[in-house]
Amino acid sequence: MTATSHGRARFLWAALSVVFVETIITGLALAPAVLFIHWQSTWPLSTWLRLALASLAFVPVYLACACSLMLYSALATKVLGWRTPANVELPLGDFSWPVLNWGRYLMTIHVVRIFAGPAFRSTTIWNWYMRLNGARVGRNVWVNSLSLMDHNLLEFADGVVIGSDAHVSGHVVERGILKTAAVRLDRNTLVGIGSVVGIGVESGADVQVGALSVVPKFATLEAGGVYVGVPVVRVH
Repeated sequence: MTATSHGRARFLWAALSVVFVETIITGLALAPAVLFIHWQSTWPLSTWLRLALASLAFVPVYLACACSLMLYSALATKVLGWRTPANVELPLGDFSWPVLNWGRYLMTIHVVRIFAGPAFRSTTIWNWYMRLNGARVGRNVWVNSLSLMDHNLLEFADGVVIGSDAHVSGHVVERGILKTAAVRLDRNTLVGIGSVVGIGVESGADVQVGALSVVPKFATLEAGGVYVGVPVVRVH
């Protein structure tokens, strides 16, 4: 087989494997709901009363399924070694195993943030999921955004706040090349609503990034500074 054929075979295997794993994870997460519905159907009650009780059970059952999905997803990616490789520059078209592992890792994160993120973002439970999924998250951290990827390359010290719809990830794709680097935010760093933090960014303590700002990749933000703009400049 040629190198191109090997790459396509690896891509096919990776695609099938992530579908299989997500099927198992989702099935396990939904098991409590399915068991409850089956059990509830055996109750000697009228149809209308059973429907009313099932409706009242929707929220707690959903929360239980969402928590299970976060747990099983994080454990699966850890066991399987699906992580974003640190400090690499790899062509996407080669479909190398590090690239494919990165893709599968992001897919599992995407599924969790769609089905569990709306209920748990900006809570300690979301921090718990991110820690299980490889992130280093300190105390009193508030992540009010679902646009965080590459959790294993994110490091948030105590008191970090990520505003709504802020984008923080450890990867960027430029001209077909995957580039990665860790993002490290020191204590009490605030990233404003809708801002973008590039790869390799490091902030000192007590930094504030204004809303709708862009922090370029590999930028260093000095402690105590206030940064705004596209790209950011220090204004205080």
